[in-house]
Amino acid sequence: MIRPEHIEALSQRIGELLPPSVREGGEAFRANLKAAVGAQLGRLDLVTREEFEVQRALLQRSRERLDQLAARVDALEAALARRDGG
Repeated sequence: MIRPEHIEALSQRIGELLPPSVREGGEAFRANLKAAVGAQLGRLDLVTREEFEVQRALLQRSRERLDQLAARVDALEAALARRDGG
């Protein structure tokens, strides 16, 4: 979930980049900009840092397990080849 203070900060930064003539809309402009930024960010498929780290750790463990299994398959294939005289 995106925190309101992040939306506020992003809205302020965007507002600072706009020409002064556009910014003269005052509080109504800032409120509309904040609502627009919040709506657009809400449409994004974002995850929290915690969720990201959990998935990253899970992927790392899966990769390690896959590497172990690949090494085991290679060893078994080599043993089978030796047994069959290959």
